[in-house]
Amino acid sequence: MTTDLNGAAWAPAQRDDDLLLGPGVEPVGGTRPAAVHDIDLSDPLPTIAGIAADGRRVLQAWMLVRLFTEPIGTVLVDVPLKGLRPADVGRIIDHELGTTVQPQLSALGLDTLPIDGITTDTEPAFLARRREVLATAPHITVVICTREHPEELRNCLDSLLAQNYPAFRVLVVDNAPTSDATKEVVEAAAARGHVDYLCEPAPGLSFARNTAVKAAPGEILAWIDDDERADVNWLAEVARALADHPDADVISGVIVPAELETQAQLWFEQFGGHSKGRGFKPDVFSPATAHKQSPLYPLPPFGTGANMTFRPGVIERIGGFDVALGAGTPAMGSEDTLAFTQVLVGGGTIVYQPSAVTHHYHRRDLAGLEKQMVGYGAGLTAAYTSLVLSRPGLLWPLIKLAPTALRDLTGSDSLRVSTLQDDFPRELLKANRKGMLAGPRAYLKGRRAARARARSDS
Repeated sequence: MTTDLNGAAWAPAQRDDDLLLGPGVEPVGGTRPAAVHDIDLSDPLPTIAGIAADGRRVLQAWMLVRLFTEPIGTVLVDVPLKGLRPADVGRIIDHELGTTVQPQLSALGLDTLPIDGITTDTEPAFLARRREVLATAPHITVVICTREHPEELRNCLDSLLAQNYPAFRVLVVDNAPTSDATKEVVEAAAARGHVDYLCEPAPGLSFARNTAVKAAPGEILAWIDDDERADVNWLAEVARALADHPDADVISGVIVPAELETQAQLWFEQFGGHSKGRGFKPDVFSPATAHKQSPLYPLPPFGTGANMTFRPGVIERIGGFDVALGAGTPAMGSEDTLAFTQVLVGGGTIVYQPSAVTHHYHRRDLAGLEKQMVGYGAGLTAAYTSLVLSRPGLLWPLIKLAPTALRDLTGSDSLRVSTLQDDFPRELLKANRKGMLAGPRAYLKGRRAARARARSDS
């Protein structure tokens, strides 16, 4: 038994049979690992059901907690069969996030978290600043690189066309298509907003990314993947970061799960998901912070390609995305990782803006997750191979960082391993390390293929 910040006794919910409410409430459709909830403390707190609408038993609740739309943290908690009442939800949030929430409540003149929402006579500072930014919003081009995922693309475009932002267009790059499905989705979306279509015949994500860069010279480029949906204020928060950090070359946002319907999706979150332990505290990475965070390792603080924004000219300055990296190459990924690192080692600045939120649909099955873990490992060491080949002087600094990297891979208290639960399949860690060993060779193979293609096209 523990207490919350108000001194009240509280214990995490238990999955006990004695929580049955009576006949007819038993789950009839199996289990659901976790239900995802987006909770704003300024609204009345919700009731969280222990049984989903489809009859499945909901085992856990994953909550993205906000205040006046600003994300402040996440909570994962067990859900009893009878569910959680609003008061239960409030106590859990207070217990898990109280050190963050309480100062903000105090600023509003509140001692405790009300379950029926928060009203205020003055506009919260967070919302006031957003309104100021939107008044002079810069034009942004949102880029989606996709290949034969029409349904996912349609959902992503729906979220973009609903943005609370006045000046943007969407550019969809169809990478090595085998059908007209993507083009048809784009044409339908174009009837509702400014959505443009481009085709890049060369297979590979980096080819598609570079095609977008060439098609939008001098434009701010915000990147999102087709298996995501954007928070309604995503672009507004990207613009906030650009306005608040005029020296920023890159803005990186936070990526949260859109669903946790399967155990594989929950395991991916255990491994770090796309957020990689970044949390919801804004941060700045530049030459001035290199003594605290090396631009070479560890890489997670910088962001990921599924939610990143580049100012005009920055991608061109680093030579574009490496076409031997990314989805569709033997390396399978990390063209974004290399780009972030190149920006930093070139003296640039990356701003982490956790209020710029996108929601990702993780791979649902274990086979897909295992492939992803191999790709993460291969892409990481492939990116380092590319970096050393282009900047040989970085080899020695990387060698000096190797012992730290080894401890992070094997140590029980490392960022990755310490978050894993007992049910996490250890073969996934082996798959990740297998990919790391294959990465350098995969990069060289991809580079030879890219050069051969360039010669054939010339």
